Amino acid sequence: MTIIIFFIFGLIIGSFLNVLAYRISIAETILGRSFCPKCKKQISWYDNVPLLSFILLRAKCRNCKKKISWQYPLMELFTAAIFAGIGAKFFDAGVAVSWIETGYYLTMASALIVIFIYDWLYMEIPGIVLWPAIFAAVGFNLWLDWNGVSDLGEFGNVLSLGWLGMLGLKTPSGVLAAAAAFTFFFSLSAMSREKWMGMGDAYLAILLGLILGWPQILLALFLAFAIGAIYGIILISLKKKKMKSQIPFAPFLIAGTLIAIFFHQPIISWYLGLFIV
Repeated sequence: MTIIIFFIFGLIIGSFLNVLAYRISIAETILGRSFCPKCKKQISWYDNVPLLSFILLRAKCRNCKKKISWQYPLMELFTAAIFAGIGAKFFDAGVAVSWIETGYYLTMASALIVIFIYDWLYMEIPGIVLWPAIFAAVGFNLWLDWNGVSDLGEFGNVLSLGWLGMLGLKTPSGVLAAAAAFTFFFSLSAMSREKWMGMGDAYLAILLGLILGWPQILLALFLAFAIGAIYGIILISLKKKKMKSQIPFAPFLIAGTLIAIFFHQPIISWYLGLFIV
């Protein structure tokens, strides 16, 4: 029942994230009724039901009959699946701290999904979404440290680092992961003058490090480069891209992060099992 509730909630939020991504691209306020991007007419509430309206309308606007992009139902389904996964992994109605943890991961997932689709469509990471998410992630990490919360499973662990540990001070592992990831991507961007990697990806790496912590960020980065390489090879083999063509990398970073959130332990266990005879 919990998963179903989170899934339905995800469909609703996914519909809102579609609107958010579109209106950021045209620099328009998110307030006000939804409208068709083709004919600009307002969409009635009964044509704005997540996923269901797309099916009933047969992917066409009721007013102008122009096709509705598949981006909308796919993003709603994707968000619903992520929300259901977060609910299943982190939420326990009887544990107070899980409400905070679940809310945090739902917020981070929403920000990542908007960044995913925005960078995929426009080759740009929206700072208006990224920086508030970073500040929220910093706040959550500080909350973990301040309250001494270290029992949040694989994520949110607190590390004692060097002389800080000797003084009894602790540092959220997200800070270490964010610093390491940012340094790596900043170096790639600076050395190549943003030809290999954009500076926006370096800033995004801060957020991903804060979300995942150390050493989970390493798996996310490995998966991002692996998935990105496979995608690039496929496009080149289909002659849709050339070796020097640019592709957005944020979607692969986010895909790697989401996979690491849900499957970090099984993947690591499988990998280590390869070396056990």
